[in-house]
Amino acid sequence: MKEKPKRYSATLVLPKTLVLVGMMGAGKSSIGWRLARKLHVPFHDTDQEVERAAGCSVADIFETWGEKAFRDAERRVIKRLLSEEIQIISTGDGAFIDKESSEFIKKNAFSLWLRADPSVLYDRVIRRDTRPLLFEGDTKAILEEMIERRYPLYEKADLIVESNDDAHEATVEKIIKVLKDHVYD
Repeated sequence: MKEKPKRYSATLVLPKTLVLVGMMGAGKSSIGWRLARKLHVPFHDTDQEVERAAGCSVADIFETWGEKAFRDAERRVIKRLLSEEIQIISTGDGAFIDKESSEFIKKNAFSLWLRADPSVLYDRVIRRDTRPLLFEGDTKAILEEMIERRYPLYEKADLIVESNDDAHEATVEKIIKVLKDHVYD
């Protein structure tokens, strides 16, 4: 495998890809896009990449083929993206839960959990109807159960940054500081 070129910014040299993990509503896509722009690297959202490959929405994939088909597609997208140039990748909330995907991420990138309080996540996810895992039943109860199962797995990420009600740019700056400490220490 050929060595990937380093990407430079005025604030940080990113020696390898950064993968954002965490719950739906944590801000992985919106923060990831801003972070990539600031670090002058490409940004990819795995949900968007899966949708592009499938020619339909994540919700349609879940409804037509089920969650397993979506996770299989997501796993392939993650492997493809991690074989490309250094970048920021935003994953779906289940990607780091998948053992094969999380191992591949840990081997080939930095993983960063954007952790948010459950109340913040709930306030964010109820604004959108694009969350297929929340369609069946009480949204708050489903979200709480997912948090209880997933937070212990997200804790295995290389880095953790809080993503609550701070402005996006403040969260981006927190990530850059944590990355600098991790990369240069």
